[in-house]
Amino acid sequence: MTDIRPATPDDLPGVMALYRQLNPDDPVLNLTAAEPVWSALLSSGFTTPFVAEVGGRLVSSCTLAIVPNLSRGARAYGVIENVVTDIDHRRIGLGRAVLQAALDKAWKADCYKVLLATGSRRESTLRFYEGAGFQRDAKTYFEVRRP
Repeated sequence: MTDIRPATPDDLPGVMALYRQLNPDDPVLNLTAAEPVWSALLSSGFTTPFVAEVGGRLVSSCTLAIVPNLSRGARAYGVIENVVTDIDHRRIGLGRAVLQAALDKAWKADCYKVLLATGSRRESTLRFYEGAGFQRDAKTYFEVRRP
């Protein structure tokens, strides 16, 4: 049975395992260092990590941030980050399911839009996001990273 839901404090090890697949070159973060960040994510009121659990194992996740906003009639906007599905559980709808859970929460919060960026250039990944309702080339996206 598949359970799509907001993450809980106990989900930290499973989410961290998924993130190793998402960014394998990142430094390994131990649970002690990760726990305060995870707690802040879960309790901030602005962010909601969503997970897909199959047979007691987390196999997909994404995080939604809802950002208060003074433009667009003071309607918030959403940002989705860290979309990942375990390599052995791809192409069965779990990634789309966690994205849909995030979108549902954003629309219930009256967000006027939801943004998602990907560093992938793979056409299959881009089509996956389009299939989940996101538009490619709707806006120009820029980023700057800390030097």
